[in-house]
Amino acid sequence: MIVSLHFFKFATISTLTFLVMVSAKNLTQAAEETNTAQDYEFFEKQVRPLLAEHCYSCHSAKSDKLKAGLYVDRRSSLLKGGDSGPAIIPHDVDGSLFIEAIRYESYEMPPKGKLSEAQIAIFEKWIRLGAPWPTEESPEEETGREVFELQKRKAEHWVWQPIKQPEIPHVHDSNWPKDELDNFILHRLEEAGLSPAAEADRNGLVRRLYFDLIGLPPTPDQVQHFVTDQSPTAVEHLVDELLASPHFGERWGRHWLDLVRYAESRGHEFDEDARNAYQYRDYVIRALNADIPYDQFIKEHIAGDLIESPRLHPTEGFNESILGTGFWFLGEWVHSPVDISKDESDRFDNMIDVMSKTFLGVTVSCARCHDHKFDAISTADYYALTGFLQSSCYRQVRFESLEHNREVAFQLEELKTKYQQQLATLLDDPLLNEKTVQVSLKAAVKDLTSGNPILVDYSQIAKEDYLQDGYLFGLRPRKAGEYLLTENSDQPGLTLALHDAAASDPFWNGLESVSESPTQMRDRLTKIPRSGRTLCTPTFSVEDGIVSVRVSGSGHVVACVDSHRLVAGPLHNETIQAISPKKNWVQMNLKRYIGHRIHLEFTPAENAQLEVICVLQGNDPAIIKRINDEEVLQVAEIQNRIEVLNKRIEEPGALSDQVAEILQKWLIEKRELKESVQQKSHLAMAMMDGTGEDGPLLIRGSSSNPGPLIPRRFLTAVSGDEPMHPQQGSGRLELAEQINASTNPLTSRVIVNRIWHHLLGRGIVPTTDDFGVLGQRPTHPELLDYLAVQFRNDGQSIKQMIRKIVLSRTYQMSSFAQAEALEKDPKNLLWHYRPPKRLEGEVIRDSLLAISGRLDETMYGQSIPIHLTSFMDGRGRPGKSGPLDGDNRRSIYISVRRNFISPFMLAFDTPVPFSTMGSRTVSNVPAQALILMNDPLVVELTKSWAERVCSIYSPHDEQSIQQSLTSFYESAFARSPSIQELEIATQYLYQQSAERNLPVDHPELWADVAHALVNTKEFIFIR
Repeated sequence: MIVSLHFFKFATISTLTFLVMVSAKNLTQAAEETNTAQDYEFFEKQVRPLLAEHCYSCHSAKSDKLKAGLYVDRRSSLLKGGDSGPAIIPHDVDGSLFIEAIRYESYEMPPKGKLSEAQIAIFEKWIRLGAPWPTEESPEEETGREVFELQKRKAEHWVWQPIKQPEIPHVHDSNWPKDELDNFILHRLEEAGLSPAAEADRNGLVRRLYFDLIGLPPTPDQVQHFVTDQSPTAVEHLVDELLASPHFGERWGRHWLDLVRYAESRGHEFDEDARNAYQYRDYVIRALNADIPYDQFIKEHIAGDLIESPRLHPTEGFNESILGTGFWFLGEWVHSPVDISKDESDRFDNMIDVMSKTFLGVTVSCARCHDHKFDAISTADYYALTGFLQSSCYRQVRFESLEHNREVAFQLEELKTKYQQQLATLLDDPLLNEKTVQVSLKAAVKDLTSGNPILVDYSQIAKEDYLQDGYLFGLRPRKAGEYLLTENSDQPGLTLALHDAAASDPFWNGLESVSESPTQMRDRLTKIPRSGRTLCTPTFSVEDGIVSVRVSGSGHVVACVDSHRLVAGPLHNETIQAISPKKNWVQMNLKRYIGHRIHLEFTPAENAQLEVICVLQGNDPAIIKRINDEEVLQVAEIQNRIEVLNKRIEEPGALSDQVAEILQKWLIEKRELKESVQQKSHLAMAMMDGTGEDGPLLIRGSSSNPGPLIPRRFLTAVSGDEPMHPQQGSGRLELAEQINASTNPLTSRVIVNRIWHHLLGRGIVPTTDDFGVLGQRPTHPELLDYLAVQFRNDGQSIKQMIRKIVLSRTYQMSSFAQAEALEKDPKNLLWHYRPPKRLEGEVIRDSLLAISGRLDETMYGQSIPIHLTSFMDGRGRPGKSGPLDGDNRRSIYISVRRNFISPFMLAFDTPVPFSTMGSRTVSNVPAQALILMNDPLVVELTKSWAERVCSIYSPHDEQSIQQSLTSFYESAFARSPSIQELEIATQYLYQQSAERNLPVDHPELWADVAHALVNTKEFIFIR
């Protein structure tokens, strides 16, 4: 159905004025300004590194002999060209000689081999963007001087300077400010000879507050209540009510998801599932609603798995903190990459990029291939951060049972220790004393090799290296000769451990992990029940093509190479191997990965046991035989002691009775404890600490050219260049502390700027994700620091900062600017009025659901599958389409699949989630009007809206028709219609009733009215 165009004529004078204010010209200009920094960042991260790697050796000021008279290390030279003419023509991909050469269509450059299709596509995109290149000194001007002076750059750029409490500016109109922040705005306006706009009318203000704070339109009753409330605290009461609404977290959670490139699929060829990503989304909503301090929020994101006393859900009691770490893993993953090291470095780059932009507002990843061209960020800074990721692992965590079962694991260990000590005392047995045979594998094979082939020895492993996801393998390795309780029906028995080993405990059998039903999942690892049941070895380097593992039992071993975890094709299948009870040694063929860093992960089969004794580099028969021989000696002695022990306790008498009593108590208490195990838990993506290690500096960003190791630390410009020396593990907890440190000038400025941006439509620093040299400078630097100081003083409460801003006169200004002010300050840099804001696609859709009466306000839970149109095709397309209406849930609960984004959302500039997007593009394109006119969901919801209004008012006469139309306007625009609007709409209804031979109360006629209102600018803009 296409809405009747006749009805568009009843747009009012105010609506037309509004349309003029948000003209396409202004919107396009704003979009271009927003994109400039992004274009430069694309050049720095994608284009310049390729030029440096493949072109500079022959075509730069530093090349030994210039070829073809062409320099490619500055834009002007590329435009001028060399012997063959201009090398690039901005915006003209096919007409650029440079592109012809790298495509091998004319010249063949680089001569050593054609670039990959992906690399060529980067250059094509760069030309298409107009070949953006930041202004910089030419290479000749750089010659003979220090190219990178970090401290000088730090001293010269505002963002690295400490946050200071500014003085509140004096203003002449002392009656205008409602809050101290208003003084900063008014002071600048008065200096420029400008006056601020009048206050917004109360209808406009209530609609503005509802959309800005909860992302839903106010109902007519809510509007009426606010407009008629003349108390001086009416606005405050409304703001407090909206901040306390559970919808607040949904609205502001969507802002946050833009920053962390939230998606529920991995993109690339098959768009594999990002399993259980929705748990992170729900965590964000709950955290924002709970208004947890922002420094705590950051700490949970960076190192929530390492917090000693994690934040627990107030009613369910599960670990909330660990869910924050899921943001690290929301990026793209490639299944079975050929170059697995490059794949890891690309993933790490995205993780650092998102972390640094989101929390710090600087583009650290621009220093991947070279020292940052403009900011005080070195390549060493970049690779110092990769060490934190190198030292951490991905997992699907059983977050609901994690804390509860942790306590059970400690109680189990205490129970075992208590009864082992009682038995040792009673039996006066030397089983655990120095006489027991202790196997040192390293010593046993010392005479057979000059090196140490023993990679992991669970008889000697350090406490910090005993790593696992869950508690299946106990809190420590099992020692050969220690007492073990056996259970034969209700008759407990006593035996001794035969090996020094990491041993799974059948006590934990029956764990059930609840995971999102996969839509698109080919990964072999998902078929193994690993969550909460996996032992991880320390990380080591593969030096021999074979890695041998001494095991006992059944299950699987996985070699995690360079943190790669998406095994879904013909490559890397050798990293997954079954463990059978028939074989004591498992040998993994890892020849492909010689020189790579890996760790092994062991998981027992369900309801089976698994012991891991050691991991050996290579498969030297002599070494394996020596280890077997030593083990045979140990086992023989222990078995002899078992026989002696059995004879003693089987003889009738007091000793036998006392042993039986101890064993019975042990059994009873163990079974009681078993009953308390939380067997069932949902899963979520999360981090787990691994072996603490530093990452290498990759020369020119190439994983195939590693340089020296760079000790882990934070940014030099903030914390200096001294290594961090974490006491244990990755050091992410220490990293979080430095990000949150009061001496870090970035974090507080960035978050208050983001809040200002979402409420006022533009940040004090317009480039919200880049406070560096390539970003725009703050329009009101003192105001930015004032807000940052207030934010810290108020306990880093996001809600309090929002409250402060929306109660200000600045926020409550009208969206109608004075002509004189527009002439003097056309870009509104001084905030002489509050510019109108276009609603995001999600909010437009949610508004339609709300006014139609079909909005399902259910919160949280598994995402609703995306509705697939016939045009949404390609590899990885989900086999089943979701409902057109998304089950009437809010848009934040609709699945976000990278390769299959809703056309409705894309038309309204919802970002494709590849990196941080703190400021969405606001375009004005024909597709938006076409979507609102023809999208089936819009048609369906406007029809429901019409049916709802008709069922209430039964519009059949002049009075009921006007009541119905008033309801429409109040729901859509939070205001009553004008007389002219009522007249035009009524005339339209009667005219259409006669032409189409339908009664005037027919829902089809009213659906056209509803549809036309939705297609006005006033519906999709906040004024």
